[in-house]
Amino acid sequence: MTKFGLTITFIVLLLISSVAHAFDFTADVVSEARGQQVNGKIYVAGNKVRMDMAGSASITRMDKGVAWVLMPQQLLYVEQPIDLEKVAGATEKMPGEVERTSLGPDMVSGRKATKYRIVYSAPAGQASVIQWVDDESKIPVKTAAEDGSWMMEYRNLKVGPQDASVFEVPPGYKKFSLPNMADMMRATQQQMKARSEHE
Repeated sequence: MTKFGLTITFIVLLLISSVAHAFDFTADVVSEARGQQVNGKIYVAGNKVRMDMAGSASITRMDKGVAWVLMPQQLLYVEQPIDLEKVAGATEKMPGEVERTSLGPDMVSGRKATKYRIVYSAPAGQASVIQWVDDESKIPVKTAAEDGSWMMEYRNLKVGPQDASVFEVPPGYKKFSLPNMADMMRATQQQMKARSEHE
């Protein structure tokens, strides 16, 4: 359950960083944290975002106010609502951004970019990242923790229209509802009661 929640949160943050831009695009995504690397693919078309990573896919549909997590091996998907108020009016700024300082021009995967140091508000206090914004598309193509603990980069960026079917739940998938805690406790109590009556 936690994994699904984290996946949705991650996609919403990506959406906030990407949806404000006029360009539709696709790119390879490389994420590194604690010495581990995960590769994936992102597709963006207006207010729709899809991320394929680690054997699953997440689709964020701001026009519908929902996000779907696809599980291809099981042909199942989980649906979660998106809080539109939290992402309405998204801009090129990061969520919680309080300060942005230009560090000058740089290159990312062969593309010209402008490097920034960004300070933002986090639950544990202020934190900072380094971000590279593509000069042509204005898309943030790389973001990294200033302490080097993690980074995420878009590579092989291709700007252009995306196939609408990429942002839909594929045919043959069944909706899977995550049980809430109350239902789980109620079912456990019923099982215990039935077992005691049987004994």
